[in-house]
Amino acid sequence: MASRILKRSMMMKSTVESLRIAAAAASRHYASVAVGTDLVSAAADVRLQKARTWDEGVSSKFSTTPLKELFKDKKVVIFGLPGAYTGVCSVQHVPSYKKNVDKFKAKGIDSVICVAVNDPYTLNAWAEKLEAKDAIEFYGDFDGSFHKSLDLEVDLSAALLGPRSHRWSAYVVDGKVKALNIESAPSEVKVSGADVILEQI
Repeated sequence: MASRILKRSMMMKSTVESLRIAAAAASRHYASVAVGTDLVSAAADVRLQKARTWDEGVSSKFSTTPLKELFKDKKVVIFGLPGAYTGVCSVQHVPSYKKNVDKFKAKGIDSVICVAVNDPYTLNAWAEKLEAKDAIEFYGDFDGSFHKSLDLEVDLSAALLGPRSHRWSAYVVDGKVKALNIESAPSEVKVSGADVILEQI
């Protein structure tokens, strides 16, 4: 038992270090998205893919979701992360939102959304593993077009992840960003966790 815990701890440290190296290698710049940005207009041609099984994808004819459907006339908390099954995302970022979903609902939030540069099938399996699908809506940005439109893309090739998303969070009302938090490194959850955005609503 102790050896398994030690092995997991070493793997986590290795993953975090890889992400730190990748972040250092990436050119960090200020994203074009900011408080006041209308996400629907900023990413006008982008459609996301709701997490689902392959069979559900086939039966829906591989349908996608326009941003307008996610944000129009709604209060939404959305957070982006580098990818499914990665250490910090699995152990810290998603759980912070999962355990606080009732607090978000109490503040009038209509939905809490997680988006990552993954296909919707991988995201679905990951969400089920985290037992988070009842609390959080998961959407894939399979080609990274959503994050590219907002200048939230980062190259994490040093961690063998390729083009991914910065770690970030936003409070969005009727499509407009009311609060935005972007981590300085994808290995950190200092400003993009649920506790910070809760205070910003």
